[in-house]
Amino acid sequence: MQFQIDIPDEIASRFSEHPGGIDRAALEALALEGLRSGRLTEHQARVMLGMATRHEMDGFLKSHQVFLADTLESVVRDSETAATFLRR
Repeated sequence: MQFQIDIPDEIASRFSEHPGGIDRAALEALALEGLRSGRLTEHQARVMLGMATRHEMDGFLKSHQVFLADTLESVVRDSETAATFLRR
């Protein structure tokens, strides 16, 4: 889905140094707000931002000072992944 928002040029220019420009800044802000409000899961936000790995998403979240609590499901999944690698 694509949408358009109107922002005064003087405000939009403040985002000119953001990697990806104002479009990326708006997408990241929407994903972060979705996570904070509980409207998006971490996986949904990662897909929305086009990030391939949880590691990349973790770095993004930390750079924006967003620290999500681990769920039992994520801990079990991480444990299973670690066990798979240890068996190799």
